[in-house]
Amino acid sequence: MGIFCCSQIKIKSKRHTPAFKGVLKLTLACWNIRTMLDTAKSGHPECRSALIAHELSRLNINIAALSEVRLHEEGSLREHGAGYTLYWSGKPSSERHLSGVGFMIKNSIASKLENLLTGHSDRIISLHLPLQNKQRAVLFRIYAPTLQADPAEKDKFYDDLRRLIQKVPADDKIIILGDFNARVGKNSEAWKGVLGKHGVGNCNDNGCLLL
Repeated sequence: MGIFCCSQIKIKSKRHTPAFKGVLKLTLACWNIRTMLDTAKSGHPECRSALIAHELSRLNINIAALSEVRLHEEGSLREHGAGYTLYWSGKPSSERHLSGVGFMIKNSIASKLENLLTGHSDRIISLHLPLQNKQRAVLFRIYAPTLQADPAEKDKFYDDLRRLIQKVPADDKIIILGDFNARVGKNSEAWKGVLGKHGVGNCNDNGCLLL
């Protein structure tokens, strides 16, 4: 089903709701799932979402950020058996089943969210977790255009992402999860404070946009 990676973060929260009280430990994952469609002609995601939810449950993932969901419009689907809810944002129904992003969240967390997730496009969706003192952790799931994409499409994607990040209040935490389809190389001297010292290979055009 594609590339999978995960990491654990700790977020301090003094919310009185049980799901967010104390120090919240979240295991986050990124997964390029290639498609949520059962077949090339199917518009129903139920079977694949159940498989993905059961795998996330097995790995004890709290929130999975998904790309290449390939479902139209915006929607949600609850997998009661595995205990997860899928939220997605995709292309209009008049267009082909391409790209698409989403989050799959444990129901114990999804039920405590104050706001629904926001689908900004078929390449960006955001999630807000309430923290202490009216702060939030804002999670963005992104799926950048590939290297071969039209330059205008790439520029629009980064313009949209920059605009959304700039709207986040300064006290809120920002976590960007996704597939940038980029290679940033290893020139840490030229990108001090941005690029670490353990990069490999050469930077490509998409990597320059990301940096």
